Amino acid sequence: MTRQFIISYLSLFAALAVTAIINMSCEKDDLPNNGEPVISFIRVTDPEDADSLLTGAGQGDLIAIVGENLQDAKEIWFNDQRGSLTPTYITSTTIIVTVPAHIPDEITNKMRIIFSNGKTLEHNFEVKISEPLISAMLSEYVPTGGVATIRGDFFYQPLTVTFAGGKQGTLVNVKDQEIQVTVPEGAQPGPVTIKTKFGETKSDLWFRDNRNIFLSSDPFTGWWNAAFVVSKPGPGDPPAINGNYIRVKKAIGGWQWTEVAGGPPDAMGAISKNIPDSAILKPASYFLKFEVNTIKPYNNNVLKITAGLAGGFNDSQYTWLPPYDTKGQWQTVVIPFDEIAASYESAGSKLAVSDKGYYTRLLFHGGGDLDCDMAFDNFRVVRKESD
Repeated sequence: MTRQFIISYLSLFAALAVTAIINMSCEKDDLPNNGEPVISFIRVTDPEDADSLLTGAGQGDLIAIVGENLQDAKEIWFNDQRGSLTPTYITSTTIIVTVPAHIPDEITNKMRIIFSNGKTLEHNFEVKISEPLISAMLSEYVPTGGVATIRGDFFYQPLTVTFAGGKQGTLVNVKDQEIQVTVPEGAQPGPVTIKTKFGETKSDLWFRDNRNIFLSSDPFTGWWNAAFVVSKPGPGDPPAINGNYIRVKKAIGGWQWTEVAGGPPDAMGAISKNIPDSAILKPASYFLKFEVNTIKPYNNNVLKITAGLAGGFNDSQYTWLPPYDTKGQWQTVVIPFDEIAASYESAGSKLAVSDKGYYTRLLFHGGGDLDCDMAFDNFRVVRKESD
């Protein structure tokens, strides 16, 4: 290889290198913002609300980050919590990501995007930590000193549980979606309030809910089976949770007609008028609730429930179906009242307001033999949302 050839080769290589640098520089100059990542705005992902711009979002919300030169994003952080990036949801102009649900240890109200070249883009963005959500209680009736179980979400410690009457319970156990708390002396019927540093929530449900009870056996009224009423629980009986309760302890054969409780309005008395007119007119706004304790599993047959019928009994009334097993503990059953109303209407018995009261019946009548040992109390129709 001659000296002249080597010089020519080096000259060509140098020229190509300069050309590449010039081209790279031109390409960078051609990119928006000279190729530097930038966030223009953040919005919701629903196309119908695409004009709704965000300065913050709640835990678990799906958001769209809109900007330029975002295609090389490798990590995203909200406060000190890392979000999960999906490559197919990343383009040069958009990143679609879910806000992490876990609460941060340090709140900075900043979002950080880290790119493959190590650069970081920071943007002001608030993650709105949810206040407590109360969805249900395992049992809405728990004696003083007993442990109540509250279900919901966003139970971030430290927290307090306050019962109606202003008495705080003692925490036994706290999980993400469940609180166990000892019921204090002086707890009254009414909503439960849970407070964290992120907010305070009063429940729609009532603890020891005493509203609109239409079947309780305190005292016994009606046509059927006063012998099922337990007034003084003895050994082997479930504990009383609100005065007398009904316990059905017998073998019930398939399609055997076993009336447990109830009667027409004139036999039930004033309690038959306790279902609100608004529940009859707008059943979708109400629940039927009652407490049940299955000493033996409810695993066969059918319990038919009459509640709110003004014109008489209907043998095709609402059916509460097995299986259900509380394993010897009191639990609250919650049934949307519009489901019950719809079952009556499909059987030819439309709900109608009655100033004389309503027919009531609990009737076991279905296929399959049931070795029945079940207790019931506090049948009531209550609003889904607190007044």
